[in-house]
Amino acid sequence: MAKLFGFSIEDNEPKSPTAVSPVPPNNEDGVDHYLSSGFFGSYVDIEGVYRTEFDLIKRYREMALHPEVDSAIEDIVNEAIVSDTNDSPVEIELSNLNASDGIKKKIRKEFKHILDLLDFDKKAHEIYRNWYIDGRLYYHKVIDLKKPEEGIQELRYIDAMKMRFVRQNINKGEDNQRRLTGIANQDPLEYAFPQIEEYFMYTPKAMYPVGNPSAASGTKGIKMSKDSISYCTSGLVDRTKGSTLSYLHKAIKAVNQLRMIEDSLVIYRLSRAPERRIFYIDVGNLPKVKAEQYLRDVMTRYRNKLVYDANTGEIRDDKKYMAMLEDFWLPRREGGRGTEISTLPGGQNLGEITDIEYFKKKLYRSLNVPPSRMDGEGGFNLGRSSEILRDELKFTKFVGRLRKRFSNMFNDMLRTQLLLKNIVTPEDWESMSEHIQYDFLYDNHFSELKDAELMTERLNLVQTAEPYIGKYYSQDYVRRKILRQTDMEIIEQNKLIEEEIAAGIIPDPNAAVDPETGEPMDPSGTNLGDVPVEPEIDGSATEAPEGGEI
Repeated sequence: MAKLFGFSIEDNEPKSPTAVSPVPPNNEDGVDHYLSSGFFGSYVDIEGVYRTEFDLIKRYREMALHPEVDSAIEDIVNEAIVSDTNDSPVEIELSNLNASDGIKKKIRKEFKHILDLLDFDKKAHEIYRNWYIDGRLYYHKVIDLKKPEEGIQELRYIDAMKMRFVRQNINKGEDNQRRLTGIANQDPLEYAFPQIEEYFMYTPKAMYPVGNPSAASGTKGIKMSKDSISYCTSGLVDRTKGSTLSYLHKAIKAVNQLRMIEDSLVIYRLSRAPERRIFYIDVGNLPKVKAEQYLRDVMTRYRNKLVYDANTGEIRDDKKYMAMLEDFWLPRREGGRGTEISTLPGGQNLGEITDIEYFKKKLYRSLNVPPSRMDGEGGFNLGRSSEILRDELKFTKFVGRLRKRFSNMFNDMLRTQLLLKNIVTPEDWESMSEHIQYDFLYDNHFSELKDAELMTERLNLVQTAEPYIGKYYSQDYVRRKILRQTDMEIIEQNKLIEEEIAAGIIPDPNAAVDPETGEPMDPSGTNLGDVPVEPEIDGSATEAPEGGEI
């Protein structure tokens, strides 16, 4: 049934039946979803935060709409996916692949075909953003089942809420006796090893009734073979709950704290910002009822309630409404100081937002984004970059890990395409895949500043050590230890220098120098800096006779 809505690629040579293990094959991210009952047999509840992965993905997407989280996500995505008008955001790198030029050319062609199917040049930002937020990405590889040799025809995006990876034990409950017998006899071959079937379950309707997850059980979905789905996860796993997490998971608490602090700040400012007055009204010896009536009359007489209408821009007197920010009216008996009006000051620390800034920085740190990028503050130092080295360097390494993880999707798609077109065999792919790399466009201003500063420091150090070259240090030592050139770089630079000397682009440093002019001389002894002079022709030269030779 799994192959009904997909296809399966199997090795020509099955594994030996004697290579056995009681441990079933694990998913690459360490998450196991066993189909037994309910919502794919997975019930997740972390302190009431979410019950299923559906709720988890929904929470991630709600978090992404928060302005600060959206800004941090954009920083990460823009750093990982660099848009260029001329180049593709990613290119395949085959320099380490030990294969013929024809095979490499075909691999590059098929990879270009995959990028065209994804429309990666235009949609790279959205694809990467969806993967980062959801923590997983699914594509259905559509092929012509009658002509599979034509390769992948279409790559269709699948909402992460509608897809689940399932691992099912198909011989569960059948071989318990054999399993016990194998254990008793201490014979591994008699042990009934679990037979695991891996497939994807596609649920067209992602919504399920809240409180009744069993309504969307595994029997309600469509089984799809594992090879027909290209998927990539974040690599973050909650191993105690058995669920794949997004990189946004660490920021759930920080986002909620920031929201609560901001809401409480708004309430505090609205309630404490205005100055309010206290009216002490002298009621004399009036009885309680009459005193209250007299107080209300005074309030009605002197209270002015001017309301600003934001829709029309008008100001009107609206006394029939009571507000929580109005003045206080208090009665005062005879013997007091009579009628008095005093003022309550507003909040004194309304400009304090230190707590807001703290939780903002905490949110950015939870997402591995340098706090210096918050609100565009700081920026890059055009002087010594060591002042911002640590945060930016950590961020660069983090983005590099994300790119490495995201490249697994390209690897899976390329594998399917090459196998379907019979360009490589499954055995060849296992050895080739380790040497196939994906080169993303790099646009990190900090990295450029760092490289420029390192090069400047090394050249200054070489200039300082130049009088000692040949006396205490060799040229090879200087190039290796100070300039940090590798063996391949030394060979390459030596070759280029020889070619440029031969072409006359740069002078030969070993050539003889004219002591008067300081210009290099060629081996014949003439000054290379002199203007060449045509030799004079002597008119008395002997001419050859007709038909003869000189």
